[in-house]
Amino acid sequence: MAVAKLTSRQTRKQVSVKDRVSEAEWKVRTDLAAAYHLAAIFGWTDIILTHFSARVPGADDQFLLNAYGLMFDEVTASNLVKVDHEGNILEDITGWGINQAGFVIHGCVHAARADAQCVIHTHTRAGIAVSAMSEGVLPLSQHSMRIVGDVTYHDYEGIALDLDERTRLARDLGPTSRSMVLKNHGLLTLGRTVPEAFMHMYFFEQACRIQVDAMAAGRDRITLISDGAVERTRAQVNRPRERRDWPALLRMLDRRQADFRS
Repeated sequence: MAVAKLTSRQTRKQVSVKDRVSEAEWKVRTDLAAAYHLAAIFGWTDIILTHFSARVPGADDQFLLNAYGLMFDEVTASNLVKVDHEGNILEDITGWGINQAGFVIHGCVHAARADAQCVIHTHTRAGIAVSAMSEGVLPLSQHSMRIVGDVTYHDYEGIALDLDERTRLARDLGPTSRSMVLKNHGLLTLGRTVPEAFMHMYFFEQACRIQVDAMAAGRDRITLISDGAVERTRAQVNRPRERRDWPALLRMLDRRQADFRS
């Protein structure tokens, strides 16, 4: 009896994404999927809009992005879409592809900054409110100390669908900033790892929420932190230390039985 041979496409379907990728890529996929679930818990979502991305280990021209159409708490390590810097889909078990605006913004940052292993972009109410303020991020709280002095700004040009905006976005981001305000649009952070970019966005978002609350009392009633205290606090919060926040967040997801590892 003749044995039917499986085509390469059929074989690929039968082999799980976890078994097809490296251990390093699977770890990044798991962390990135966890970041999406955490964002859903913290209220950073905009239905299916906004994106978190991570560079594929060992492939500088490839990164992972959410499938266009999934809610954040539906994202898993396996259904993240792998795309190259030309926009070609390399891995997508959903078949839904990606949002063009997400590709323009995230592809730009990954290409412009070698240290941008993870890029997080949000459209939160507080983030957009501060992005519309002429003064930008103010030194109002301990949370904002991680942001003030590091943040850069990019003017609003419309929905990020045009590839030529990437030149200006990369220029405005600069060579060292980890925090960016997309004016009248939202917030963006980058990091050397998913946990680093995520936690930086956590403090960015909190700084914006605090600023919106403080501004509600009136600009003349706000006390700004001095430049000297800003620099001292930034040095303190950026000191080398063991990362304990991310494992704690993953334990929280496990207690909630969040399906991000599949």
